[in-house]
Amino acid sequence: MQSDTSPFGLRGFLIDAPQFGTLRGRPNGAVLIDNGKISKIGDYDDLRRLHPNSIRWLDRRPAAIFPGLIDCHTHLPQYSVVARGESELLPWLRQHIFPVEREFTGPKARAEAPAFFQELVRNGTTTVMAYAAIYEDSCDAGFEAAKQSGIRAILGKMMMDLGSYGQLQPKKVLSISLLESERLCRKWHRSEEGRLEYAFSPRFAVTCSEKMMRSAAELAARFEAYLQTHLAENREELEKVHHLYMSARDYTHVYEKCGMLTPHTVVGHCIHLNPREIAAIAAAQSSVAHCPSSNLFLGSGLMKLDQLLKAGINVGLGSDVAGGPELNMWQVMRAAIEVQKARSAYEPNLRPLRPGEAFYLATLGGARALGKSNIIGSLDSGKEADLIVVDLAALLPYPNEDALAELTPEDIVALCIYRGGPQANLETYVRGKCIYQAPSPAGAL
Repeated sequence: MQSDTSPFGLRGFLIDAPQFGTLRGRPNGAVLIDNGKISKIGDYDDLRRLHPNSIRWLDRRPAAIFPGLIDCHTHLPQYSVVARGESELLPWLRQHIFPVEREFTGPKARAEAPAFFQELVRNGTTTVMAYAAIYEDSCDAGFEAAKQSGIRAILGKMMMDLGSYGQLQPKKVLSISLLESERLCRKWHRSEEGRLEYAFSPRFAVTCSEKMMRSAAELAARFEAYLQTHLAENREELEKVHHLYMSARDYTHVYEKCGMLTPHTVVGHCIHLNPREIAAIAAAQSSVAHCPSSNLFLGSGLMKLDQLLKAGINVGLGSDVAGGPELNMWQVMRAAIEVQKARSAYEPNLRPLRPGEAFYLATLGGARALGKSNIIGSLDSGKEADLIVVDLAALLPYPNEDALAELTPEDIVALCIYRGGPQANLETYVRGKCIYQAPSPAGAL
């Protein structure tokens, strides 16, 4: 693993997506990394001539070098129960999720959290936004594990005061949840030189009182922290919110009234939104985490991605474990494509999502959703060196040099989306430090 701070270079097929619908590729590319940042990008031969002796070169051919993948929505306590149950959202939460979250405290949380973050970096995720359980120590354990793993993480204690699975008396839940959340934020927000950040995390309007949501928004504003919640994932959820908050114009209006829609808010799912709600999210400059594999698994619906993008909303992708069955963001990209293909079958004027566009959502799109496009998400000089190295030979059915030489950036991204995963991920870097290296590197490594 890369452990010192001296400048070094990576050589490989460089690919990123500087904007939605555009791929940028350098077949014989190189990236120079100095003090945790990308100092130069270019053709390997040119950069080698400029730095003949001063740079230690790591030749990663026939690998591709991508920006690190960004997971904008997942759940730390739920990984042990992926692929459980065949019900829709609300009964699934009661039967499978609340029980496992109830146990995610003490030794169990401390044991499972490190494995969760190691799985993320093994899958090529360099930035994650996640929920812990309702317990303060579950979030503390998550931050400790994220700190040790080297990943860039935004994490928050789950907040619930209606129908919570905890043991506290209902009258005490609100005040204690707010107190614990504030204490966690003071301890962890912007720690590790900003690599770790806090997100106040009211679960959703079904399990949160108006006072809790309003207070969470006030705390997030005071500490300049993130807010994360769920919105319009499931039809039954919408009905429950309507009955709980009958004075609200719609589901999104509940969050608006509580001050929860801000430029630092990331709302998950957003499948069943009306035009007014989409406009409100756009006007507030809030971001959306699209969780297509989870939405398919729970039968929640097909997100109208084109409408959100047309409104100017920043959209990233989320694995949403355990609704989503895995932490592999390449498979989440594949699900995003399949969701839009399914819509296009009955919406004849809808253009399907292309692989390069799904890749954008998992890299620079995710960075924009998190307000971090100035520092991560693409291969540009001056950005922090969050990168992954992927073995292309491991993706081809019959790998050979001629086949590798013919691959275009579009071919490579499509191969990764349809065949990629941890088996092909060779290295994961955050701020220029290698935080994961495959134990038995394939190909030329």
